[in-house]
Amino acid sequence: MTQSNDFFSFLADNLKQFWYATGFYNFQLGNGIMILVALFFIYLAIKKEYEPLLLIPIGFGMIIGNIPFAPGFDVGIYEEGSVLNYLYFGVSKGVYPPLIFLGIGALTDFGALIANPKLLLVGAAAQFGIFGAYMAALGFGFTPMESGAIGIIGGADGPTAIFLSSRLAPELMGAIAVSAYSYMALVPVIQPPIMRLFTTKKERLIRMKPLRQVSKLEKILFPIFGMLLTSFIVPSALPLLGMLFFGNLLKESTVTKRLSDTAGGPLINIATILVGLTVGASTQASTFLTAKSIFIFILGACAFIIATSAGVLFVKVMNLFLKEGRKINPLIGNAGVSAVPIAARVSHVLGQEYDKSNYLLVHAMGPNVAGVIGSAVAAGVLLAFLG
Repeated sequence: MTQSNDFFSFLADNLKQFWYATGFYNFQLGNGIMILVALFFIYLAIKKEYEPLLLIPIGFGMIIGNIPFAPGFDVGIYEEGSVLNYLYFGVSKGVYPPLIFLGIGALTDFGALIANPKLLLVGAAAQFGIFGAYMAALGFGFTPMESGAIGIIGGADGPTAIFLSSRLAPELMGAIAVSAYSYMALVPVIQPPIMRLFTTKKERLIRMKPLRQVSKLEKILFPIFGMLLTSFIVPSALPLLGMLFFGNLLKESTVTKRLSDTAGGPLINIATILVGLTVGASTQASTFLTAKSIFIFILGACAFIIATSAGVLFVKVMNLFLKEGRKINPLIGNAGVSAVPIAARVSHVLGQEYDKSNYLLVHAMGPNVAGVIGSAVAAGVLLAFLG
């Protein structure tokens, strides 16, 4: 009888221990909130097709990161020695962003920017969102380093946001990265009302002159001289700028097709999956769901609005000094943010609402790729000031 009692007592203890280890026992309200946010992201990705390559990995990563568990099992992303923690190393140490920039360079055609260099200024103007958000964050009591990391959200560039926040404010990296990627995905929702607000119907109908044909030599020289110029100005952005221009040289040289295809295909896809999944998993409710994180989302939205507005308004100012026939359609000003090619597509789609035969996509790609360079340069500037 005693042995039987001991057996049932042992079984009861094991069942109790098992229950304490389940997600049901460890569940907290914050986990439920974050899982609902994750499901909303996945819904937007599948139903609305808002950047599914970003939102599905992030959304599913959020679910993974918010499955409740008892500490000590080495499964959480913040538990040293866990598999997720090893994968997160590429985010926390800024390894993945340069790999993504390498792929972006291999996929990007800088021809529109080379053909119309004025568009570089539009991409530069959109970076006002970064510095505007930096000043706003300072005003709301964030430290200079935290403010710099928050400000980069205005560039709508997830990899750059990860790269900078990993150095300036690693404790805020999850909130900053998710905010940056979220606003990248929501470009088609956020930007059109701002573009309509600051443009007239006459301006939206402006037809831009066809771009000149860019030679192969120009396309080869651009990444070399672009690399030298930008990296000499901001050496602190070398990991991003170096990989961006290297990837582009692989593409434009036409003699390294295998390398270019790898950088612009399997490599960037793998890096995107790992970034999205681990950034999503870093949103554990216990560390992520705070008033500071929510405030970062609000400041990120302000940064994005400022960036879009600055790009559109800058084109309007430029047009004051351009002759008739050479004016720029202000609808491409929104493309100065770094969300390639989403923002350029928004310019084109909105332009076609007013004139079906007006093709703005090729022109919008100029400031769009300039925005990629601009956000990396802005990150380098902030890192040089604050790092």
